[in-house]
Amino acid sequence: MGFQAEKQVVRNFYHALDQAAVAEVPTVMAQHCSPDLLWRGFHPFGEIRGAEDVGAQFWVPLRQNLTRLQRRIDVFFAGQNRYDDPGGVWVCSMGHLMGLHDGPWLGIRPTRKMAFLRYCAFHRVEGGRITETAMYFDIPHLMLQAGLQPFPVETGAQLVQPGPMTHDGLLFAAQPEEEGTRTLAAIEAMIADLGQWDSKMALEEELARTWHDDMIWWGPSGIGATYTIERYAKQHSGPFRAAFTERSKTGHLCRMAEGHYGGFFGWPNFTARHTGGFMGMPATGKTGEFRVIDIYRRHEDKLAENWIFIDLLHFWHQQGVDILGRTTGIEQP
Repeated sequence: MGFQAEKQVVRNFYHALDQAAVAEVPTVMAQHCSPDLLWRGFHPFGEIRGAEDVGAQFWVPLRQNLTRLQRRIDVFFAGQNRYDDPGGVWVCSMGHLMGLHDGPWLGIRPTRKMAFLRYCAFHRVEGGRITETAMYFDIPHLMLQAGLQPFPVETGAQLVQPGPMTHDGLLFAAQPEEEGTRTLAAIEAMIADLGQWDSKMALEEELARTWHDDMIWWGPSGIGATYTIERYAKQHSGPFRAAFTERSKTGHLCRMAEGHYGGFFGWPNFTARHTGGFMGMPATGKTGEFRVIDIYRRHEDKLAENWIFIDLLHFWHQQGVDILGRTTGIEQP
């Protein structure tokens, strides 16, 4: 089964959107997306219904404030949703939106310098149009580039994140079906081991079953990136598991793979109760949602790289902390 037609729909959409004048964006959205498009984005956007409304509420303000916008794609693939969803073909792209930070998008002070908005998007394509989108983007990363400090010191590394080490993430051409099957199997084995954090194995032993030892976990700003199983266990996975209890089962709206790449997203992926310190913040005892996109690169039969997008602003808002409002509000007169 090939997904070339669906890929071309998304590529045509990106080309038209990126070339359009700001005032033309809602029209471009209407031309390439269904009128009742369901769009999911990170806090403070949430769900938006309607192609033109997505253009007006998200893309126009972004383009007005992050000017001369370029789309720099590092990973692009498509696949059949592995859940019971006849005809559910999705196309994924991941990378950065780069521009000149000339205006106060979401109240984030402009620097008049180049800035990168880290993003990942899943698009469902039906009948030659985009009918559903999950577009997750790292707003805290943009805040840090503007000199703001939304979170305490990270356990991982803060940096502009590159694409795959192998530089082969743009799957514009059709891929062997068996490679996508192997990638999806590796992802699902990892999810099965993860469970609800109840494998009874030592953490590094558990991780070594499905990850290469020199794995790279490209985490979101506020947590940071980490390299090797040993450092990932110490700098993220261990502290994260220690901070939460009552983790729900994993639930995804889409999970797919093509070639050596695959990923998933949920709304939310899981819930957990915050009973220990996390990201330098004290426990609240409250249950929170984790809205996440994960993108993976497989090497042989294990996972080698993982790019993660977590709506930390939404999570902390549920805990009673308005990170975006608090941080940008410091500079208001």
